[in-house]
Amino acid sequence: MSDAYKLTVNGSTTFDVTETQLAELDIISTGTANFHILKANKPFKAAVTHTDFLKKEYTVTVNNNTYTVNIANQLDQLIKEMGFEIGTAKQVNEIKAPIPGLILEINVTVGQEVQEGDNLLILEAMKMENTFQSPRAGVIKAIAVTKGDAVDKGQLLIEFE
Repeated sequence: MSDAYKLTVNGSTTFDVTETQLAELDIISTGTANFHILKANKPFKAAVTHTDFLKKEYTVTVNNNTYTVNIANQLDQLIKEMGFEIGTAKQVNEIKAPIPGLILEINVTVGQEVQEGDNLLILEAMKMENTFQSPRAGVIKAIAVTKGDAVDKGQLLIEFE
């Protein structure tokens, strides 16, 4: 494997960069995430304002312009060509009861849009209340239970579109 990287800026423009090209840049750190860069005798002020290591995505401000940059090494590119994605998970389309219990509360309706982390329902099991939060943003397709229902392990509770 070589030392090449593919940079995608704002989801549209791509650049191929090598370790050698990076080494040729004159970069000085001026703070924790701040840098002064000199390229072809032109100065640039840069700051990394947000990082997502799992997605290999960075928000960078260069001379007061903000860019979203994705960085992929050769292995990342090969894995993507094979049809896999690094840092992505299987999309959850349904929520099932992990243990038998009683539905105490349902906080959503069919057709409702939910965001990741929204409270969907409360299941009482073994004298404990278990709050189920939405694993992703989406729309509720079906609710297979009602308040007061006793459910078995593995029973469908909520389905997403």
